[in-house]
Amino acid sequence: MNVEGLEDYVLQHIEPEPDYLYRLYRATNIYLLHGRMASGHLQGRLLKMLVQMIKPKRILEVGTFSGYSAICMAEGLDEEGKVYTFEINDEQEDFTRPWIENSPVSDKIEFIIGDAISEAPKLGITFDMAFIDGDKRTYVETYEAVLAILRSGGFILADNTLWDGHVIDPAYDHDQQTTGIRRFNDYVAQDDRVEPVILPLRDGLTIIRKK
Repeated sequence: MNVEGLEDYVLQHIEPEPDYLYRLYRATNIYLLHGRMASGHLQGRLLKMLVQMIKPKRILEVGTFSGYSAICMAEGLDEEGKVYTFEINDEQEDFTRPWIENSPVSDKIEFIIGDAISEAPKLGITFDMAFIDGDKRTYVETYEAVLAILRSGGFILADNTLWDGHVIDPAYDHDQQTTGIRRFNDYVAQDDRVEPVILPLRDGLTIIRKK
């Protein structure tokens, strides 16, 4: 199967990537290391649509990176909705903040530099939806922190849960990030507080519903 050709076909048959996000994705890959970490066209359109389907008022994002996913989720929000996005790496701020503040949905995004595990609960907000895309080594700890401030019936989206196929590759048994993702996947699969499903989209996206 021509995977690359199929990916191109998919992108040609979904909502076009907005010009602002196209320019952000391009800048992310030019100026930042690991630019592929940004969600990109397909996942970005999915995030927007999931927000439109779930209709959350408050979204928590763990791991802002360049701001691409935060902007996509904000696009799907109703007028009064808000995304609170946390980035633990303060060196990211100089790149990301201008892109968020100059975006068409800047009024719907609160960009916070800090550790979401300790800082998000201090907001005193019960969230309707969360997107986890931070340090893979601490996904379980992040998940527990997020679940505690998520309403019943709310949704968590966890990115990179197939980790480029490394989750089933013994060659990565001693890689800490792979180990973190495996631990998270096993943990969620056995957690009777939630209902999870893994989508083999891009690098793996797990959708988790809190009972």
